[in-house]
Amino acid sequence: MNYAQIPSPCYVLDEALLKKNLQLIDSVRKRANVEIILAFKGFAMWSAFPILNAFGFRRATASSLAEARLAMEEMGDFAHTYAPIYTDDDIDEIAVLSSHLTFNSISQYERFSARAKSVNQTISLGLRVNPEFSEVETDLYNPCAKGSRLGITSEYLKTLPENIDGLHFHALCESDSHDLEKVLNALEQRFGHFLPKLKWLNMGGGHLMTRKGYDVEFLIELLKNFQNKYPNLNLILEPGSAFAWETGVLISTVEDVVENHGQKTAILNVSFTAHMPDCLEMPYKPKILSALPNPDTNFPTYRIGGNSCLAGDFMGDWSFEKPLQVGDRLIFNDMIHYTMVKTTMFNGVKHPSIGIWREKTGFELVREFSYEDYRNRLS
Repeated sequence: MNYAQIPSPCYVLDEALLKKNLQLIDSVRKRANVEIILAFKGFAMWSAFPILNAFGFRRATASSLAEARLAMEEMGDFAHTYAPIYTDDDIDEIAVLSSHLTFNSISQYERFSARAKSVNQTISLGLRVNPEFSEVETDLYNPCAKGSRLGITSEYLKTLPENIDGLHFHALCESDSHDLEKVLNALEQRFGHFLPKLKWLNMGGGHLMTRKGYDVEFLIELLKNFQNKYPNLNLILEPGSAFAWETGVLISTVEDVVENHGQKTAILNVSFTAHMPDCLEMPYKPKILSALPNPDTNFPTYRIGGNSCLAGDFMGDWSFEKPLQVGDRLIFNDMIHYTMVKTTMFNGVKHPSIGIWREKTGFELVREFSYEDYRNRLS
């Protein structure tokens, strides 16, 4: 990727890296004989959907009417839909756009299941259950934390309601296949008596099979053994990060370097809070390609500051072989999943453009953002 050919700021998807991930996910899908669909909440860059389609990925999971529409209009197929709530305003259209519809609670099922069936007689209904077990350590991302609003616990699900074809659980976050094994054990302990009666089991997302070190072979054997145990079940996985893991970058530029009480901060033309929110929410420290692997006081060391007026819009520290200057490019790695889908236009700061680095033709600018994009969000 020739960064000099790309405007700043800009998210850039690398087509070759995406294809590499798709090859691995496709291999898991075929060898384990499971259905793997894209979770829009992690990656919804529809200009890249033709690349996914070429590998046979034409299905997606949706968590809102907007995502269900995106599945139909840009991927060309019905959505597997789960949302914490449906409303009178959206349930009919969501049902029309969905092949599978999962309810978060019995009360939501009682309120909307008959109505969903009335507008789409072929729709398959499910319930989200909470296995009450997860290895996810950050509560913000742990659907099974004590008191969670997500999913029905076994205490409140003694029998299956009428017309329920499947169960859905989500208890992983960038997790390994061995974590999935533990969750499945917890699921069987609490809900195993329902599994022989069902048509499908949706294992949610968080299966980071494209991460280096992920035990792919264990995942395949785990899924095959579970399928052999419950041959009546169609197994569904819906990762988001795995599709776009390490497939692209966010290009930024140093616009100023300030110092206060000996603390040097390089201020960029991008924002952590607006353009890389997971860095602050998780939190995690992203990799900058030109920075040393670890901070080293023997080299020029900086906090990196965002361009919004939020006091906490910064992270630190990174060291570089030479002092940073205004105009230097800083390239943040792995900025395609859970970035564009979560960005904001806080403060009206310029939103990064979106592009694709094509294998044969180089950089293609897909989208630029303007003042009108900011204004039209407001009233």
